Amino acid sequence: MVYLLPLITVFIWGGNAIINKMASEVIEPSSMAFYRWLLAILVLSPFCLPKVIKRWPTIKPYLAKLAFLALLGMVLNQSLAYYAGLTTSASNMALISSLVPLLSVFMSVPVLGKAISPLSIVGGVIALAGLAFMLGKGDITFFVHNGISFGDGLMVITSVCYAAYCVLLKRWKMPLSNWTLVYMQGVLALIMLTPLWLTSNQLLPPTESIPLIGYAGLAASVAAPWMWVKAIDLIGADSSAMFMNLMPVVAITLAATLLGETIHSYHLMGGLLVISGVILSQLKLKRKTHQPLQNVKQV
Repeated sequence: MVYLLPLITVFIWGGNAIINKMASEVIEPSSMAFYRWLLAILVLSPFCLPKVIKRWPTIKPYLAKLAFLALLGMVLNQSLAYYAGLTTSASNMALISSLVPLLSVFMSVPVLGKAISPLSIVGGVIALAGLAFMLGKGDITFFVHNGISFGDGLMVITSVCYAAYCVLLKRWKMPLSNWTLVYMQGVLALIMLTPLWLTSNQLLPPTESIPLIGYAGLAASVAAPWMWVKAIDLIGADSSAMFMNLMPVVAITLAATLLGETIHSYHLMGGLLVISGVILSQLKLKRKTHQPLQNVKQV
């Protein structure tokens, strides 16, 4: 039953790609990003604000880092995804987003000083080849002669931003609880998103966008992070991370079912290569060690 936590989380985040696409048709991206975090902060404030006030002297020195993380993970990553929804499909958005774990592996080399394994390099080549195959609609050499579409380009930027966010979150270890981190980043993101929201043609959200804001603000921004943190506590970060590879599968299935998007063979082949490459890049080779016979447990 404990494995339901990361599984449900992946379904929620996979569904968020569908929400991004649906939102592009009923609400301006600037408003969607703003109201998503406004709702999340309103819900979290009764629980998190008293702790923030109590621990403000501890939080204050980390405000600059928290603001930069909020800019990467909640402003650029999410806002650009809403803009991408105007010109690309939910299927493409999901498959490009699935590159985040791979990008994080390569960013960890200069930022965290981690060594990169041959498996990660092979996995990276396979995943990028799969992405090129999918975006080129079956022609892996498409980008030699043609440019990437605007929406797909925005999704590549969002993936880079979120990968950088994940790596920096590991590098900047702060003495703050997970919920304090999420709450403070959400508040800072809301401040940064306010000027963008004020440029919207319609400041109040349209009625048809309310369920979408509710999903993004409550399910994707509050419930899913809580379940993800809980899953990491119970089954570990590595086991939880492997569930993330299911997210593009969930998103593409929902896109075909709910949005009527046509899934072509190049989506399936390219997506399979992307997911395989990402999984390969996450594998860790364990060195065989010879243990004394008395230290080996009998099972």
